[in-house]
Amino acid sequence: MISKATIDKVFDAARVEEVIGDFVQLKKAGSNFKGLSPFSDERTPSFMVSPVKQIWKDFSSGKGGNAISFIMEHEHYSYPEAIRYLAKKYGIEIEETEQTDEEKEKASVKESMFAVSAFARDFFVKQLFKTDEGKSVGLSYFKERGFTNETIKKFELGYSPENWSALTDRAQKEKYQLDYLLSTGLTKKSGERTYDAFRGRVIFPIHSMSGRVLGFGGRILDQSKKTAKYLNSPESEIYHKSKILYGLYQAKQAIAKNDNCLLVEGYTDVIQFNQSGLKNVVSSSGTALTPDQIRLIKRLTSNITVLFDGDAAGQRASLRGVDLILEQDMNVKICSFPEGEDPDSFARKNTFEEVSDFLKNNAQDFIQYKASLLAKEAQNDPVKTSELTRDIVESIAKIPDPIKQELYIKSCADIMKVSEGILFSTLDQMLNRQSKNKNKQQQKQPEKLSKVKDIELPKVDPQKELERIIIGLLFKYGSHSANFEDFEIDFDETGNEVLKPISTEHKVYEKIYMDLQSDEVEFTDDVFKDLYQKLIDNLSTQEKFEISSFINKLNPELASEATSVVMQFDKYDIHKWESQNIFVKDRNELEPSEVTETILNLRRILIHQKVEEMLKEIQNADDDQRMEILQETMEYKQLEVLIARKLNRII
Repeated sequence: MISKATIDKVFDAARVEEVIGDFVQLKKAGSNFKGLSPFSDERTPSFMVSPVKQIWKDFSSGKGGNAISFIMEHEHYSYPEAIRYLAKKYGIEIEETEQTDEEKEKASVKESMFAVSAFARDFFVKQLFKTDEGKSVGLSYFKERGFTNETIKKFELGYSPENWSALTDRAQKEKYQLDYLLSTGLTKKSGERTYDAFRGRVIFPIHSMSGRVLGFGGRILDQSKKTAKYLNSPESEIYHKSKILYGLYQAKQAIAKNDNCLLVEGYTDVIQFNQSGLKNVVSSSGTALTPDQIRLIKRLTSNITVLFDGDAAGQRASLRGVDLILEQDMNVKICSFPEGEDPDSFARKNTFEEVSDFLKNNAQDFIQYKASLLAKEAQNDPVKTSELTRDIVESIAKIPDPIKQELYIKSCADIMKVSEGILFSTLDQMLNRQSKNKNKQQQKQPEKLSKVKDIELPKVDPQKELERIIIGLLFKYGSHSANFEDFEIDFDETGNEVLKPISTEHKVYEKIYMDLQSDEVEFTDDVFKDLYQKLIDNLSTQEKFEISSFINKLNPELASEATSVVMQFDKYDIHKWESQNIFVKDRNELEPSEVTETILNLRRILIHQKVEEMLKEIQNADDDQRMEILQETMEYKQLEVLIARKLNRII
C-alpha cells in the first residue's frame, strides 16, 4: 500500500500541464492550454488543460480529470501505478510493499504482462553489468558501438545469456506465470520444453511514451548461427509495433522543445544521435512507417525531418512514408547522408556541432528532395520526367491544406520546369478522382448510411441541464459574494399588483442553497446530487475553495463529471474567436442575474411538473378531492405565472 502522505505529496507536486506536456504539444489559449487529443484522431485541437484548476478535458472523447487520471487513461495504469509514475517523475520517495503471490495472481492479464516485461528488463540489465558473459559479450559490443555507460543505462540496454532458459527459470522462481512469459514472447515452447526467445542477444527494451516496457528487440552477435540477425517481441496485448516508436520515451521532451522530430530507421541510430546531443530522435524500428506512429509524433510537433541512409534504393522505398506524413497535414523535410553512411556511423564520426550543421544545411523540403532524386533517374528522358512529375503531384494531392498544395505546386513547377497551369490541372484531376473514390465507398454502404439518418438525436432534459449549470456556478463562483436582485409582490396607488425589487448580499453558494432549500428542491440526477452536497459542504466549511483539491478527493465517476462541468466554461478558449471579430463573454466575471435566473427556471420546471401530476390525479378523484386538487393546482399555476413575470424582469 502507498501511504496517504506520499499520495498527498504526489498531488501537491504534479502539475497537470507538465505531466500532459510530456505526451501532447500544448499551446497557450487564454488562461488555458490546448492541443490535439491523444485519445482520438483529429486535426483541430479539442483537448484543453487548465493550469489554474489543475484539470484537463478532451472534448472529442469526453474524457477529463486531473494529472493522475490522465496517466491512468493514457497509459492504462492502475491508480497505484499512476502514483508511482508521477512519484518517479517528481523525485518523490515512495514506500512500496512487495506483491504477494496471491496479489500477483489477481492482477489483470495486461498488468501481469507489464510486470513480466519489467522483470525481464531488470534481468537483462543485471546480466549485462553483473555477469562475466554479459560484460565480455554484451557490454563489449555496446562499447564497440561507442555507447557510454550513461547512455546504456538511459536506454536500459541489456543482455540475454546463451543459457537456454536462464530468464524463464528465474522468472518462474520469482512466481511469474509461464503463460505471461509465453504471451509476451519472452519464452518459447517446443513440445514440453520451454526456452528463452532472446538467448545470446543484446537487448533493446521498447518503451511506451511514459517509459513502460512494452517489448524487446534483440540482436544476435554470433554471426555463425543460422537465425535472424534481429528479433522483436511478437504482437501482444501490450505490444503493437505499428503504434510504437522506439526512443519516443527518451525524446518526447526534446521533440516538443525543438518543435521538430528526427526520424531514423534503427535502434542504434536513435541511441547514437541521442548520445551526440541530438535528443529529438525516434525510430520506426525497421518497419514501414504507419499513420498511428505519425500521429504519436503529431501530438508533440507538426514538423518531421526524415533522415535517410546514403543507400539510394532505400531512399526511394522510404519516400512512401513521406506521403503518409503529408496526409497527416504535417511539415516534412528530408536529409540523406553521404553514400555509405547512416545516422549511427555519421554521429559517431562527427561532433554535435558538425552533425547539427549538416542537418541544417542539407535538410530539404520534400518537394526539392523528391524532385532532385527523381530527376537523376529521369536523366533528361521526357517520358520519365513526365512520370516523375506526376509522382510529385500525387504526393501534393495527399496534403489536406489547399494553401500548402498551391505553394508546393508552384515550387514543383520551378524545379521541374513545367507550367503551373498544367500542374494545377493535373492536381484537380487527382483530387476529383479521390473524391469519386470516396463517394463510391460511401455508396457501397447504403445500409450504414440509412441507419445514420434514422438515428434519433438524444432529447435534452432541461431539468438535468439546469442542474448542470448550478453545479458549474458553484464550481466557478461558489465562494464569490454578490448583490442578488429579487422581487416581492406589492401594490401601487391604484391597488394593482406589482413586483417590487429587493436586493440582498450573499455568497453564491448561500444564495443557491437557501433558494433550493426553501422550495425543498432536490436534484434528480444522482451524480449532480452527490456533487451538489459535496460542494455545499466544502464551500460552507472551508476557508478557501480550491477546485483541484476538491476534484482530487472525488471518485473517478464524480471527478470526470466535475471536470466536464468546470471546463465547459472555458471551452471557447480552444478557438481564436477574437481573430474572427467574434467576442465571447468573459466567464470570469460573475453575473448575479445568471444565478437567480437559473434557480427560477428550475423552480418553474418543477412547478410545471407538479401541475401535470395534479391534473392526472383529478381524473381518478371524487368530487371533494377534485375541488381540493383544482384549488391547489390554481395556486401552483399562479406561482408559475409569478416566476415567469420575475424572469421577464431579470436583466
